[in-house]
Amino acid sequence: MAANMYRVGDYVYFENSSSNPYLIRRIEELNKTANGNVEAKVVCLFRRRDISGNLNTLADNNARDFEEESKQPALSESQKHQLKHRELFLSRQFESLPATHIRGKCNVTLLNETDLLTGYLDREDSFYYSLVFDPAQKTLLADQGEIRVGSKYQAEITDRLAEGETDNRMQEKLETKVWDPDNQLKDPQIDQFLVVARAVGTFARALDCSSSIRQPSLHMSAAAASRDITLFHAMDTLQRCGYDLSRAVTTLVPQGGPVLCRDEMEEWSASEAALFEEALEKYGKDFNDIRQDFLPWKSLANIVQFYYMWKTTDRYIQQKRLKAAEADSKLKQVYIPTYTKPNPNQILVPGGKTGVNGSAGFQKSLSCESCHTAQSPQWYAWGPARMQCRLCSPCWIYWKKYGGLKTPTQLEGAARANSDGALRGHMTRQEAQGMSPFTSAAGRAKLLAKNRQTFILRTAKQSRLARRLCQDILQPRRAARRPYAPVNANAVKAESMIRLAKSPKPPVKTKTTPTPRPDLASIVKELALQAPHQPKAQRGVPTPINRNQGNQPRSTSNLLGKRPFDSVVGVQLATNGKPFTSGMQTTSQSVVKRQKVNQGDNPNPVVFVATKDTRALRKALTQAQMRGVARKPHLPLKVKVPQPPRAAPPVLPPHSSEPPVLTPHSSEPIVLED
Repeated sequence: MAANMYRVGDYVYFENSSSNPYLIRRIEELNKTANGNVEAKVVCLFRRRDISGNLNTLADNNARDFEEESKQPALSESQKHQLKHRELFLSRQFESLPATHIRGKCNVTLLNETDLLTGYLDREDSFYYSLVFDPAQKTLLADQGEIRVGSKYQAEITDRLAEGETDNRMQEKLETKVWDPDNQLKDPQIDQFLVVARAVGTFARALDCSSSIRQPSLHMSAAAASRDITLFHAMDTLQRCGYDLSRAVTTLVPQGGPVLCRDEMEEWSASEAALFEEALEKYGKDFNDIRQDFLPWKSLANIVQFYYMWKTTDRYIQQKRLKAAEADSKLKQVYIPTYTKPNPNQILVPGGKTGVNGSAGFQKSLSCESCHTAQSPQWYAWGPARMQCRLCSPCWIYWKKYGGLKTPTQLEGAARANSDGALRGHMTRQEAQGMSPFTSAAGRAKLLAKNRQTFILRTAKQSRLARRLCQDILQPRRAARRPYAPVNANAVKAESMIRLAKSPKPPVKTKTTPTPRPDLASIVKELALQAPHQPKAQRGVPTPINRNQGNQPRSTSNLLGKRPFDSVVGVQLATNGKPFTSGMQTTSQSVVKRQKVNQGDNPNPVVFVATKDTRALRKALTQAQMRGVARKPHLPLKVKVPQPPRAAPPVLPPHSSEPPVLTPHSSEPIVLED
């Protein structure tokens, strides 16, 4: 009965999915809805699997620093793996969940330097946290409630003076005297001076325009003048004047008028006080967050002083009564019976029907993915359905409570992606690689391959010309360093048109003798002679990802659930979109024997192999044509059949009088694209 009774402040398990691990939440409120159901307003706590890989790295660094500072005993790899399942991250995110989804209680504590990490592994349903996660900003910060225990936080106490030994230290440098109880004044005289100080403060507020607007009545001005700020100023004045009453009274009323001392209650406006109350309702007594989000123009000392003065006002007492009345109207506790319905992930229920996954599709020889046992009274389907992985009953309970398996496995990453697709973008690279059921790199690349749309920004010719002609106006270096500053593109284009009309035509290039280049075979031989021989390192035996994959049929085609390229189009096409010509061959011809291609390295099943004719055509292309084809592969290219090389024209001597041969120059005007 007591185990099923849940109260405000308890840490509980919530189940939002039959296959996902439990959510860990702290109950803040229990509200009864109009239809009679109970909803729990809870604070969210996140696991390591819920945050990104970069934040996991920060958490690892924080855990490493904690182990070094607290001098924790050495942990095995299995203990380190399981300890990550016990770490949580506190947040200030609230949500409302049905109370019927509660599946039990757990214990969450703030990590202390005196705690042993192995103690959390020995206790069931025990978790800890030391960092605060902000889901909006995606940040991890240390909790402000850290308990500072250790030698570096202790004060150094000096040795006691021996009997008869004098203290030779300069007391003025060590402390400041603000009041001397052994003064010549008596208590009635001090009280009379304090009354005079209050009267001067009331008169000063009457003369001040801003104070008279905020405190129009005499009683409010007198009450403000009777607060601690006025009394502290009066006693400081007595101390500075050597407890001379006549001199102290003269100091209270100088030549310019009476001295006005204000505290934080008078300095703050009504709107600022309302902001403070709103921030206090949201963050509690976290004054750093209150200052950062609500009152950045106030200092931390001002906020703290205002808080303790605000607690003495009627406003605080009124809000305290309202909260007490509201708390009395809400539920204090709720009884949730034990959840006994079968889980849909059960493979076989003894004496009943099969679960959603069924037992027909699972092989009897499969073992538990966590503890490797082959016998269990109940099996649960775990991970992607195509992998046919399962867990025994104890490991399934561990998975639901702690969000991981007892032993490290690469399939754990695949189970996360299958259970919650939104978290796939926050997985680490090791987890993403573990999603594949294949041990080879080719199969992993196929499974992780995605079809992404390419986003290309193509600059017009006019824009490219404007960048060159108007560098003094555009200032590309300054614009690159300040990408947020706007650039007047219309003015730059207009100026470029004016400068383009005035710019001289480019000089005519003369035809030069082509530079002789060695053929490819000689270059390859020369590189082979120069390259040092390095023996190929032996690769270790790959770690099997799934022990049970050896009994399952593998399919090399249609891994991504899509049709191959050739079955969609019907005709094999070249890279430029045209059918194969006589100079190009597919992989089904005999040319493939001379170049072995691993189709697993390419997610596209169609592989194009260049023949001798296509290589000759590539050599016939100029550099300008090659650049044009690479930049615009969708446009057709007219290739001329290479002719036998002609004899080079005779080279004229340096003092020859014959005119040089000029290349044809087009006289057509330049057309600029907008």
